[in-house]
Order: sequence, then structure tokens, then C-alpha cells
Amino acid sequence: MSTSPVPTSVEREKLYQWVQNLLSPEHREEALVELSKKREQVPDLAPLLWHSFGTISALLQEIIAIYPLITPPQLTATQSNSVCNALALLQCVASHPDTRSYFLQANIPLFLYPFLHTTSKQRQFEYLRLTSLGVVGALVKPDDKEVIQFLLNTEIIPLLLRIMEHGSELSKTVATFILQKILLDDHGLSYICYTFERFKSVTSVLQSMVDCLQREPSGRLLKHVVRCYLRLSENPRAKEALNRNLMPNQLKDGSIIQMVKADDNSTRRWIQMLQRNLSNAPKTAPQF
Repeated sequence: MSTSPVPTSVEREKLYQWVQNLLSPEHREEALVELSKKREQVPDLAPLLWHSFGTISALLQEIIAIYPLITPPQLTATQSNSVCNALALLQCVASHPDTRSYFLQANIPLFLYPFLHTTSKQRQFEYLRLTSLGVVGALVKPDDKEVIQFLLNTEIIPLLLRIMEHGSELSKTVATFILQKILLDDHGLSYICYTFERFKSVTSVLQSMVDCLQREPSGRLLKHVVRCYLRLSENPRAKEALNRNLMPNQLKDGSIIQMVKADDNSTRRWIQMLQRNLSNAPKTAPQF
């Protein structure tokens, strides 16, 4: 397993200078570029950013500054690149175990939600949505219950569903991954299956994605969609509803297997498990 090279004392001095330069509007853009390049190479970059005076505020200023350019869409590619570098540094903070909890307590993910609300198909907006999703994806990756609880108290589910339905393939994939991680948490599964309306809003989008995948196949996206269905089938009321009429025919009859890559054994296994779960449903299953 490769490890990141340890920065020399000279490189550390450069690093400290770039962090300090984030506070200067004249030097911030260059500092954002250089620090975003280093985020994979400096293991303690997240704590350094979080505990440096004014740094997180400077990153949030960079984000808030483009809110007026969202509606109507006026964002330029240069502006999008700059704010995405700021988001990349926030992703670094979100993914680090020593700073993740602080990141949530400060409600920083909420500053990204206006970007997830955007619908423009222009490349700079797609890049902005995708990078924002990357921050949320970094939060959910480690299976942290605090993260799931935080997200469920926000409007993240409808935002994810809209991107899953209308985004680019890559944005759909990241958004579906985040939904999958929410479902894999027991509280997340209970939340989505608490009312029929919540459950139906999720399965309607998943159904439309299966239909779309038949026209435009994507192995990565299919894997996450199947995993979401498998997890839903582990809830008794959701299982009964899926068995009734909310399961895509492609999953019912197994024809979806033709869309799975030959070497993708995990997705094939999940499809088999899903069909087995549904066939084992009791006759007196609980209903919504």
C-alpha cells in the first residue's frame, strides 16, 4: 500500500503560507489551487485548515460569493473552478476523522445545498453540483451514524432524488451512492420507509433510473440502484409494497442481469438476494 510522501520543512512552510494566503482576497485563488493539489499528499491538511484562524470562514466566503450567480445562471467556468477548489478543501475536512464532527456541528453542508438545487445543464454548474456531492459523499463514506442523523434532518433526500432523475451519469452515480449509504443505516432505512409517500418518492425515481439504464447502460450506476432495492427489501413494509406493484419488471423477471458486466459478481449476487428476499415474503406481511 502506497503512502503519501512526508512534506519537507520547506514544503511545510509553503503549505503554511498558502493557508495564510486564503485570508487575502488577492492571493486566495492561487492558494486554493495549490492547497487543493496537496489535499491527498498532506495527511494533516484537514486539521490544519480547521484550526487555522479564519480559514474556514474564507472558504465559506468563496462559496457564498457565487450564490447571486446561480439564479439566473451567470456563473463562469473560472468562477466555478475557483469555488470547486474551495469545495475540494471542505471535502478534505469532511472526510478526516478529527474534523468531521466539527464540520457537522458547524452546519457547513447546508452551505452546499444551493448548489445541489441548481438545474442548469451548463458544464460549470454540473461541475459545481458534482463537487458538492463529493463533499456529502465523503461524509457518508465511513458509515458514521452522526452523519446520517444530520443529513436526515435536512432536505438532502429530495435533492438527491432530483439529481438521480435529471443529473449527468456521474452526478446520478454519486447521488445514488449517497442514498445507498443512507439506506444502509438502520435509522436511514426506517426514515425512508416511515411513510408510503417517502418510500414511493424513492422507488419512483429508482424505477425511472432502471428504465433509463436500459437505454443508456452504466455498470457503476446500476450497481448502486440494485443495492438500494436490496436494502429496501429488508424492511417488511417496503418488501410487501415492492412485491405488490413497485418492483421494476426488469428486476422481477431477472432480465436486468443482461445489463450487468460479466465480471461484476457483487451486483449479480445482490440481484439474486433481492429476488430471494421478495419470494420469501410472508402472506400476512405488514403494509404501509
